[in-house]
Amino acid sequence: MRKYLCAISLLCCLPPTYGQEVREGGYDEKYLEDQFYLGLGFNFVLDRPESVTQQSLSYNFQLGFIKDMPLNKRRNFGLGLGVGYATNSYYTNIGATEVDGSIVYEVLSSEQFKRSKLETHAVEFPLELRWRTSTAETYKFWRIYAGAKLGYVFGGRSRLVTEDGTDGFSNTDIQDLQYGLMLNFGYNTWNIHAYYALNPLLKDGATLENGDPINLRALRIGVIFYIL
Repeated sequence: MRKYLCAISLLCCLPPTYGQEVREGGYDEKYLEDQFYLGLGFNFVLDRPESVTQQSLSYNFQLGFIKDMPLNKRRNFGLGLGVGYATNSYYTNIGATEVDGSIVYEVLSSEQFKRSKLETHAVEFPLELRWRTSTAETYKFWRIYAGAKLGYVFGGRSRLVTEDGTDGFSNTDIQDLQYGLMLNFGYNTWNIHAYYALNPLLKDGATLENGDPINLRALRIGVIFYIL
């Protein structure tokens, strides 16, 4: 978590990126904006079974590139299509263990564990509808970017830490494809990022020992920074 905070701090210290020079008599036809992003946020676990609680601060870190595609002459309205990397953690009181090739989930009391984490690493593909107040001569402006994001999880693990040690394994119950709606808005350097997952974190069939389905979904709130 500390290395992600350091990356954010370095980004905030960078000098602002100025727009391109406007051509004489009109708008710059090559002017683009907000092509690289970096963000840090927290995950809130929704649709939890009644006995499940969220523990600690579940974090998100993301970075990537978005192709800016203006749709009007002023170039302040358009689309953004990108690719990036994200890692997410989800801390709950659900303990996951491998038993005879199957994954067993149980709700643990506070005395039974120290930390229980579900962690994912994904390639993400954001699609944004973009509106902003920028021009080729200004670098401080308002922005509202709304859209959707598709993620392919290439690595996912469950980790349980108890007094006896740590048990971690690759969790094949994690959804390979995860998708949801997102909204980014703000002014200048600081922008709010929100993401709401439309499908559960785990595949159909993942249940607690008592038979309750595990339909956990993520609500993500954080900050996102754009450069270039």
